[in-house]
Amino acid sequence: MSLTPRAPHLLAAATILAQIAYPLMPDHALDALTIIVVVLFFLTSTTHAAVTRGLAWTAGYVVIAVGGGLGVELLGVHTGVPFGHYSYGTSLGPRVFGVAAVIPLAWAMMAYPTYVLVRRHRRTPDRAALLGGLVLATWDLFLDPQMVGAGHWAWAAAGGPALNGIPISNFLGWLLAGTVMIGALLALPDRTPEPEPTSARTSASEGVPMVMLCWTYLSSVLANLTFFGRPGVAAIGGVAMGATLVLALRRWRCDVPARYPAGPRARR
Repeated sequence: MSLTPRAPHLLAAATILAQIAYPLMPDHALDALTIIVVVLFFLTSTTHAAVTRGLAWTAGYVVIAVGGGLGVELLGVHTGVPFGHYSYGTSLGPRVFGVAAVIPLAWAMMAYPTYVLVRRHRRTPDRAALLGGLVLATWDLFLDPQMVGAGHWAWAAAGGPALNGIPISNFLGWLLAGTVMIGALLALPDRTPEPEPTSARTSASEGVPMVMLCWTYLSSVLANLTFFGRPGVAAIGGVAMGATLVLALRRWRCDVPARYPAGPRARR
Protein backbone atom coordinates (compact mmCIF):
# COMPACT_ATOMS: atom_id res chain seq x y z
CA MET A 1 0.00 0.00 0.00
CA SER A 2 1.46 3.33 -1.09
CA LEU A 3 1.36 6.47 1.00
CA THR A 4 -0.85 9.31 -0.15
CA PRO A 5 1.10 12.49 -0.98
CA ARG A 6 -1.16 14.34 1.45
CA ALA A 7 -0.05 12.26 4.45
CA PRO A 8 3.03 14.40 5.26
CA HIS A 9 0.92 17.58 5.10
CA LEU A 10 -1.68 16.16 7.49
CA LEU A 11 0.97 14.92 9.91
CA ALA A 12 2.78 18.27 9.77
CA ALA A 13 -0.45 20.07 10.61
CA ALA A 14 -1.10 17.66 13.51
CA THR A 15 2.43 18.23 14.83
CA ILE A 16 2.06 22.00 14.75
CA LEU A 17 -1.36 21.89 16.41
CA ALA A 18 0.00 19.64 19.18
CA GLN A 19 2.86 22.07 19.78
CA ILE A 20 0.48 25.03 19.88
CA ALA A 21 -1.57 23.17 22.49
CA TYR A 22 1.48 22.52 24.69
CA PRO A 23 1.45 25.76 26.74
CA LEU A 24 -2.32 25.47 27.15
CA MET A 25 -2.28 21.98 28.68
CA PRO A 26 -2.24 21.15 32.41
CA ASP A 27 1.11 20.10 33.84
CA HIS A 28 0.13 16.46 34.29
CA ALA A 29 -0.48 16.11 30.53
CA LEU A 30 2.77 17.67 29.30
CA ASP A 31 4.98 14.57 29.46
CA ALA A 32 2.59 12.57 27.29
CA LEU A 33 2.14 15.49 24.89
CA THR A 34 5.91 15.82 24.53
CA ILE A 35 6.12 12.20 23.39
CA ILE A 36 3.16 12.69 21.03
CA VAL A 37 4.80 15.73 19.42
CA VAL A 38 8.05 13.86 18.82
CA VAL A 39 6.25 10.85 17.32
CA LEU A 40 4.11 13.06 15.05
CA PHE A 41 7.13 15.05 13.89
CA PHE A 42 9.08 11.84 13.25
CA LEU A 43 6.18 10.44 11.21
CA THR A 44 5.99 13.70 9.27
CA SER A 45 9.66 13.42 8.32
CA THR A 46 9.47 9.70 7.57
CA THR A 47 6.34 9.84 5.42
CA HIS A 48 7.65 12.82 3.48
CA ALA A 49 10.90 10.97 2.83
CA ALA A 50 8.97 7.89 1.66
CA VAL A 51 6.67 9.89 -0.64
CA THR A 52 9.39 12.02 -2.22
CA ARG A 53 12.53 9.86 -1.99
CA GLY A 54 11.23 6.30 -1.96
CA LEU A 55 11.32 3.46 0.54
CA ALA A 56 14.96 2.52 -0.02
CA TRP A 57 16.23 6.02 0.82
CA THR A 58 13.82 6.23 3.75
CA ALA A 59 15.07 2.94 5.15
CA GLY A 60 18.64 4.25 5.00
CA TYR A 61 17.57 7.48 6.66
CA VAL A 62 15.87 5.63 9.53
CA VAL A 63 18.89 3.42 10.10
CA ILE A 64 21.28 6.38 10.10
CA ALA A 65 19.17 8.87 12.06
CA VAL A 66 17.36 6.63 14.55
CA GLY A 67 20.21 4.15 14.90
CA GLY A 68 22.81 6.90 15.03
CA GLY A 69 20.75 8.89 17.54
CA LEU A 70 20.40 5.89 19.81
CA GLY A 71 24.07 5.00 19.47
CA VAL A 72 25.40 8.45 20.37
CA GLU A 73 22.94 8.77 23.25
CA LEU A 74 23.99 5.40 24.67
CA LEU A 75 27.60 6.50 24.42
CA GLY A 76 26.77 9.82 26.07
CA VAL A 77 24.77 8.39 28.95
CA HIS A 78 27.32 5.72 29.84
CA THR A 79 30.60 7.54 29.15
CA GLY A 80 29.89 11.28 29.02
CA VAL A 81 31.28 11.40 25.45
CA PRO A 82 30.65 13.56 23.45
CA PHE A 83 28.08 15.67 25.34
CA GLY A 84 29.13 15.53 28.97
CA HIS A 85 27.66 13.56 31.87
CA TYR A 86 23.88 13.43 32.06
CA SER A 87 21.08 10.98 32.82
CA TYR A 88 17.47 10.50 31.74
CA GLY A 89 14.51 10.46 34.08
CA THR A 90 11.41 8.33 33.64
CA SER A 91 9.09 11.09 32.38
CA LEU A 92 9.64 10.34 28.68
CA GLY A 93 8.47 6.75 28.88
CA PRO A 94 10.41 3.50 28.41
CA ARG A 95 14.19 3.59 28.34
CA VAL A 96 16.63 1.51 26.30
CA PHE A 97 19.73 0.89 28.43
CA GLY A 98 19.22 4.22 30.15
CA VAL A 99 18.15 6.26 27.10
CA ALA A 100 14.52 7.34 26.70
CA ALA A 101 13.23 5.40 23.69
CA VAL A 102 11.66 8.51 22.16
CA ILE A 103 14.98 10.40 21.99
CA PRO A 104 16.36 8.71 18.83
CA LEU A 105 13.09 9.70 17.11
CA ALA A 106 13.79 13.31 18.10
CA TRP A 107 17.20 13.11 16.43
CA ALA A 108 15.59 11.69 13.29
CA MET A 109 12.66 14.11 13.17
CA MET A 110 15.02 17.12 12.88
CA ALA A 111 17.77 15.40 10.91
CA TYR A 112 15.48 15.00 7.90
CA PRO A 113 14.45 18.65 7.36
CA THR A 114 18.03 19.64 8.13
CA TYR A 115 19.24 17.27 5.40
CA VAL A 116 16.71 18.66 2.94
CA LEU A 117 17.92 22.19 3.71
CA VAL A 118 21.65 21.57 3.30
CA ARG A 119 21.35 19.20 0.33
CA ARG A 120 21.27 22.24 -1.96
CA HIS A 121 24.98 22.61 -1.11
CA ARG A 122 25.80 19.04 -2.12
CA ARG A 123 28.65 20.18 -4.41
CA THR A 124 30.65 20.69 -1.20
CA PRO A 125 29.42 17.81 0.97
CA ASP A 126 31.88 18.41 3.81
CA ARG A 127 30.72 22.00 4.25
CA ALA A 128 27.09 20.95 3.85
CA ALA A 129 27.48 18.31 6.57
CA LEU A 130 29.09 20.82 8.93
CA LEU A 131 26.28 23.28 8.23
CA GLY A 132 23.76 20.54 9.02
CA GLY A 133 25.55 19.84 12.27
CA LEU A 134 25.28 23.55 13.12
CA VAL A 135 21.54 23.52 12.46
CA LEU A 136 21.05 20.62 14.87
CA ALA A 137 23.43 22.05 17.49
CA THR A 138 21.80 25.49 17.47
CA TRP A 139 18.34 23.90 17.67
CA ASP A 140 19.48 22.18 20.85
CA LEU A 141 20.20 25.60 22.36
CA PHE A 142 16.40 25.81 22.61
CA LEU A 143 15.72 22.15 23.31
CA ASP A 144 18.05 21.35 26.18
CA PRO A 145 17.02 24.15 28.58
CA GLN A 146 13.35 23.29 28.03
CA MET A 147 13.81 19.55 28.57
CA VAL A 148 16.03 20.00 31.62
CA GLY A 149 13.52 22.45 33.05
CA ALA A 150 10.77 19.88 32.53
CA GLY A 151 12.83 17.24 34.36
CA HIS A 152 13.28 14.91 31.38
CA TRP A 153 17.04 14.70 31.90
CA ALA A 154 19.63 16.22 34.21
CA TRP A 155 23.27 17.21 33.91
CA ALA A 156 25.90 16.21 36.42
CA ALA A 157 27.52 19.12 38.22
CA ALA A 158 30.84 19.36 36.40
CA GLY A 159 31.78 22.96 37.10
CA GLY A 160 32.79 23.63 33.48
CA PRO A 161 31.61 26.46 31.21
CA ALA A 162 27.87 26.50 30.58
CA LEU A 163 25.30 28.40 28.53
CA ASN A 164 21.82 28.89 29.96
CA GLY A 165 22.63 26.15 32.46
CA ILE A 166 23.73 23.64 29.79
CA PRO A 167 27.41 22.60 29.49
CA ILE A 168 29.22 23.96 26.43
CA SER A 169 30.43 20.39 25.86
CA ASN A 170 26.85 19.50 24.95
CA PHE A 171 26.83 22.00 22.08
CA LEU A 172 30.15 20.66 20.80
CA GLY A 173 28.85 17.09 21.07
CA TRP A 174 25.74 17.98 19.09
CA LEU A 175 27.87 19.68 16.45
CA LEU A 176 30.08 16.62 16.09
CA ALA A 177 27.29 14.04 16.13
CA GLY A 178 25.04 16.14 13.89
CA THR A 179 27.78 16.70 11.32
CA VAL A 180 28.49 12.97 11.10
CA MET A 181 24.78 12.14 10.86
CA ILE A 182 24.02 14.69 8.14
CA GLY A 183 27.18 13.69 6.28
CA ALA A 184 25.97 10.07 6.26
CA LEU A 185 22.55 11.15 4.95
CA LEU A 186 24.20 13.21 2.21
CA ALA A 187 26.06 10.08 1.12
CA LEU A 188 22.79 8.23 0.42
CA PRO A 189 21.82 8.21 -3.28
CA ASP A 190 19.03 10.77 -3.73
CA ARG A 191 17.59 11.63 -7.15
CA THR A 192 14.87 13.95 -5.88
CA PRO A 193 14.61 17.20 -7.89
CA GLU A 194 15.86 20.24 -6.03
CA PRO A 195 16.09 24.00 -6.66
CA GLU A 196 18.43 25.28 -9.34
CA PRO A 197 21.86 26.08 -7.86
CA THR A 198 21.43 29.69 -9.02
CA SER A 199 18.22 30.10 -7.00
CA ALA A 200 17.50 30.26 -3.27
CA ARG A 201 13.85 29.31 -3.84
CA THR A 202 12.33 26.20 -2.30
CA SER A 203 11.14 23.40 -4.59
CA ALA A 204 7.78 21.68 -4.20
CA SER A 205 9.48 18.58 -2.77
CA GLU A 206 11.00 20.69 0.03
CA GLY A 207 7.79 22.35 1.21
CA VAL A 208 6.83 20.25 4.24
CA PRO A 209 10.33 19.85 5.76
CA MET A 210 11.08 23.55 5.25
CA VAL A 211 7.80 24.52 6.95
CA MET A 212 8.65 22.25 9.88
CA LEU A 213 12.16 23.67 10.16
CA CYS A 214 10.97 27.29 10.07
CA TRP A 215 8.12 26.54 12.47
CA THR A 216 10.52 24.88 14.90
CA TYR A 217 12.74 27.94 14.87
CA LEU A 218 10.01 30.58 15.14
CA SER A 219 7.95 28.69 17.74
CA SER A 220 11.06 28.07 19.86
CA VAL A 221 11.87 31.78 19.96
CA LEU A 222 8.26 32.73 20.72
CA ALA A 223 7.70 30.03 23.36
CA ASN A 224 10.86 30.92 25.28
CA LEU A 225 10.00 34.62 25.18
CA THR A 226 6.37 34.31 26.25
CA PHE A 227 5.42 30.96 27.79
CA PHE A 228 8.65 29.66 29.32
CA GLY A 229 10.03 32.99 30.54
CA ARG A 230 13.53 32.34 29.19
CA PRO A 231 14.54 35.46 27.25
CA GLY A 232 18.20 34.43 27.35
CA VAL A 233 17.40 31.15 25.63
CA ALA A 234 15.25 32.96 23.05
CA ALA A 235 18.00 35.48 22.35
CA ILE A 236 20.96 33.10 22.10
CA GLY A 237 19.07 30.37 20.26
CA GLY A 238 17.31 32.89 18.05
CA VAL A 239 20.53 34.55 16.91
CA ALA A 240 22.53 31.32 16.55
CA MET A 241 19.95 29.19 14.74
CA GLY A 242 18.65 32.15 12.76
CA ALA A 243 22.11 32.97 11.43
CA THR A 244 22.70 29.32 10.57
CA LEU A 245 19.42 29.06 8.65
CA VAL A 246 20.21 32.25 6.72
CA LEU A 247 23.63 30.87 5.84
CA ALA A 248 22.05 27.62 4.65
CA LEU A 249 19.38 29.35 2.56
CA ARG A 250 21.70 31.71 0.71
CA ARG A 251 23.41 30.68 -2.49
CA TRP A 252 27.08 29.76 -2.17
CA ARG A 253 29.50 30.52 -4.98
CA CYS A 254 30.59 26.88 -5.06
CA ASP A 255 26.95 25.80 -5.66
CA VAL A 256 26.99 27.28 -9.15
CA PRO A 257 28.64 25.04 -11.75
CA ALA A 258 31.30 26.62 -13.94
CA ARG A 259 29.98 27.52 -17.39
CA TYR A 260 33.27 26.93 -19.14
CA PRO A 261 36.04 24.40 -18.59
CA ALA A 262 39.19 25.63 -16.94
CA GLY A 263 42.15 26.10 -19.27
CA PRO A 264 44.03 28.60 -21.38
CA ARG A 265 41.06 29.24 -23.71
CA ALA A 266 38.64 29.77 -20.85
CA ARG A 267 40.85 32.52 -19.45
CA ARG A 268 41.01 34.54 -22.66
